[in-house]
Amino acid sequence: MRRRTYRALTTLLADAYTLYLKTKNFHWHMSGRTSATITAAGRAGRPDLCHHRSIAERARKLGGTTLRSVGHIARLQRLRDNDAEYVTPLDMLAELREDNKQLTGYMRETHGLCDEHGDVASASSRDLDRRSGAAHLVSVRGRPEGRVLAAQAHEV
Repeated sequence: MRRRTYRALTTLLADAYTLYLKTKNFHWHMSGRTSATITAAGRAGRPDLCHHRSIAERARKLGGTTLRSVGHIARLQRLRDNDAEYVTPLDMLAELREDNKQLTGYMRETHGLCDEHGDVASASSRDLDRRSGAAHLVSVRGRPEGRVLAAQAHEV
């Protein structure tokens, strides 16, 4: 039970770091006419690493190990990297929206696993609250959902 839970938490952490780096990459490389507007809208939705720590700490408390390197992240991540030379701002937002949806689903799966094994401490962690999805991987509730909504608004 503990092994499955800490492995799920470590895999979730790999996905969270993947999304963090992709978000930073897109922010650094956004260009074009609409980039300033999109960058300003997305500024509130930037990931924050401080909440990743509590997921790692929970995995350690369960007796497991957590991420050790970028290579370890690459082996565990389920979200795909984007190494394209150029991605349009709207495509960046669409991709981040989909990644946030996926990460929210992974969080819900992990939460379900914690519930299934009676791991109340992990399931009730504010960083794994299934009602808010990925919102707790950043410092303020709702910010990823706001980013998703901003991406959808620009899609129309």
